[in-house]
Amino acid sequence: MGMSFGYGPAKEKQEMISLLRKAVELGVTFFDTAEMYGPFTNEELVGEALAPFRKQVEIATKFGFKISPKGEQSGLDSRPEHIREVAEGSLKRLKTDVIDLFYQHRVDPDVPIEDVAGAVKDLIREGKVRHFGLSEPGVQTIRRAHAVQPVTAVQNEYSLWWRKPEAEVLPTLEELGIGFVPFSPLGRGFLTGKVDENTTFDSSDLRSTLPRFTPEARKANQALVDLLGEIARRKKATPAQIALAWLLAQKPWIVPIPGTTKLKRLEENIGAAAIELTSDDLREIESAASKIKVEGARYPEKLEQLTGR
Repeated sequence: MGMSFGYGPAKEKQEMISLLRKAVELGVTFFDTAEMYGPFTNEELVGEALAPFRKQVEIATKFGFKISPKGEQSGLDSRPEHIREVAEGSLKRLKTDVIDLFYQHRVDPDVPIEDVAGAVKDLIREGKVRHFGLSEPGVQTIRRAHAVQPVTAVQNEYSLWWRKPEAEVLPTLEELGIGFVPFSPLGRGFLTGKVDENTTFDSSDLRSTLPRFTPEARKANQALVDLLGEIARRKKATPAQIALAWLLAQKPWIVPIPGTTKLKRLEENIGAAAIELTSDDLREIESAASKIKVEGARYPEKLEQLTGR
């Protein structure tokens, strides 16, 4: 997402194509995009970059937003006919004949989830989609969708500074045998230790609108980064690697998707897979993290209302 949208101006296309191809060379096999990122430009980027490696990788994309002629998000739309339109557009932009994982980007309260699951089931039957996913759903929605078309993966924000999925979502996924894909596993960059109370954000960077990223909240939340830094020093790693290793240690069916636009960070993120956190390390992180109160809401209220339905 960050290559095209959300974290300041879009990055230079050829540079990002090279980075995506380098990721494949380094062993990355799972790439996450959405028609909404850009909109449309991120799917085009991913499609062009991965075309030579299509058989080696899995590509996830998403449907469910209404996009105005000006290219702005203008509400939700998960009507079955719209899902089909999005799938056709995504297939073209991704230069592929099948979408490996097709997520509903946000639950649409105006369309029964059974109709959404049924529409994706039809696309799977036709060979245009392989697997069905949900992003930021509530547990009842997961159960209802899964009864119509098995859900392969649920995507939610999850990291050491946003642990709400642990209460209900993770136990439900474990019970139903559904994989979990944490987005923003590095807390939108905060857990890397590269962001502090003095960092400034471009007006096109969504962090400039998030309560958790006010200077006061960043100052208060620094304690969490300090904790990661302390463990990282002992493990000869970076705070980002410890944050990712912590996620990987939670369940074997968790696949975090850190985003980056820099080769150095790509290599750093991949390095997290080699870091072993012992049960003592995990207990220590748990104990220290439980004493830290994370300040600031994750989203402004209007955006938060779109989650957990």
